[in-house]
Amino acid sequence: MAEEKEKVLKATHTGELKIGSASIPVAVLEDGTRVITQRGMFVALGMHKNPSKGQATIANRPGFLSADNLTPFISEDLSRSWAPIQILSRGGYKGNIAFGYRAEILPMVCSVYMDARDAGSLARNQHHIAEAAKILHRGFAIVGIVALVDEATNYQEVRDRLALQKILDKFLLKEFAAWAKRFPDEFYQEMFRLRGWQWKGMKVNRPSIVGTYTKDLVYSRLAPGIVQELERRNPKDNKGNREAKHHQFLTEDIGHPALAQHLHATMAFMRAAANWDQFYRSMQRAFPKLNSNMVLNFPEEPNEREASA
Repeated sequence: MAEEKEKVLKATHTGELKIGSASIPVAVLEDGTRVITQRGMFVALGMHKNPSKGQATIANRPGFLSADNLTPFISEDLSRSWAPIQILSRGGYKGNIAFGYRAEILPMVCSVYMDARDAGSLARNQHHIAEAAKILHRGFAIVGIVALVDEATNYQEVRDRLALQKILDKFLLKEFAAWAKRFPDEFYQEMFRLRGWQWKGMKVNRPSIVGTYTKDLVYSRLAPGIVQELERRNPKDNKGNREAKHHQFLTEDIGHPALAQHLHATMAFMRAAANWDQFYRSMQRAFPKLNSNMVLNFPEEPNEREASA
């Protein structure tokens, strides 16, 4: 049986990461992996293609770590992460294959050389590499390298959209599910008390402003982008009605537990408050609306009077 070929990933974004005097070729692959090209690794460390000439070397290691005297300073995390990745150029021409390494290993490689120099274990022709590593290490941290690659390749906007989409996919269903009671009666009863309205039970039609309050207090505070996506998937018709309740789009494993937790916390603030303004200020402090920089408190509207009639 023929051995399965390793998948070649396409570089969707490319750029140059500038740290100090180094200009390092970097890329983001189609699966989101951030990489530094093989040439970029050598450029970053100020190394020649055969940096270990005249020294004992170990096979199956990247050239920038092949010197035997580096062995005691190589961590298990680094050794598990240095496998080269095949990259298809952004142009996608046949045979235009390059190799790269996960961007996260560069700070770890820098640490190897700095630790080896501190221990007095470097050969004379390796000291300039340790100096380059020191300069690089000052320019980024292990966590920061991913953000730097994203900035250099203009990937940050794509990354933010993908991150938001992951949140929406976890919280929301593609199609609405069967209706089930999700909002306790107490939520509305407390809302009426705080607004000074007469409570006549759940069977009596509630004023339209109640829906606006529900959107503001609940859906706008669950997770980023939720309320906007719900309104896109569950729009109003020409008569102002929706095909389903917003909560029917929430997923059972993430969306509904988050809704229940938020409602319990909201009702606790309601029970503790003497009036609407006091309650709303507490909500704004504890659960500020996501994707909103403004504090909005709804004014009294004419149709609210219907509730006290």
